[in-house]
Amino acid sequence: MDLGIRGKNAIVCGASKGLGKGCAAALARDGVNLVINSRGREALEATAEEIRRESGVKVTAIACDVTTPQGRAQLLAACPNPDILVNNAGGPPPGDFREWNRETWLKAIDANMLTPIELIKATLDGMIARKFGRVVNITSGAVKAPIAELGLSNGARSGLTGFVAGIARQAAQHNVTINNLLPGRFMTDRLRGNMETNAKKAGRTFDEQARVLLAAIPAGRFGTPEEFGEACAFLCGAQAGYFIGQNLLQDGGQYPGTF
Repeated sequence: MDLGIRGKNAIVCGASKGLGKGCAAALARDGVNLVINSRGREALEATAEEIRRESGVKVTAIACDVTTPQGRAQLLAACPNPDILVNNAGGPPPGDFREWNRETWLKAIDANMLTPIELIKATLDGMIARKFGRVVNITSGAVKAPIAELGLSNGARSGLTGFVAGIARQAAQHNVTINNLLPGRFMTDRLRGNMETNAKKAGRTFDEQARVLLAAIPAGRFGTPEEFGEACAFLCGAQAGYFIGQNLLQDGGQYPGTF
């Protein structure tokens, strides 16, 4: 399918690896020029070169911390008028809410709620003026089915979800869509790290821990960053203009609800 976005310009955050990289690569395959971001320069530059080599699109790598005003300014200076914005940031660490203080909460809210909102604020009016825009926020399946030890993520990402529900309806008449893509368990470095930690706590091997997780996924496997990226690219395409303020769960069927 031709998504109708060849030659468009996109900002993809958290794109050096994992789900963000999957999104950037999928957009590049559809001819979208990229400005990609992460904090680690070495991995980011390697990803940029890989995508350039495979797709031939223009890829600009900006190593910065987008949770800061200075980092966002750097990113927007490289792409002041994006047609596509993919917001993505690693989730805050798990833990017991009794151990979290105000500073811990504000750090989570900054990364997983306020930073996406600030980037939307900086780019939305330009999209509206050009009568085309696609914003995809990578949040978490925990928004749909909260995970007790991920309270920081549950709270911050749910705040973003509520904000998007309102602003997406205001932008829709201008052919600007804002949606959230909710990953379940995808085989990324973050999942591997969490599995290793939980395996040690439970006295299991890594493979045993994997089997425990897989038993709860009807698809019988973990997702891949590549398929996640293709779903993101579709939401950014011309054909997805009627998806407005949606929370699209991609979890292999793990969530058991009807709604």
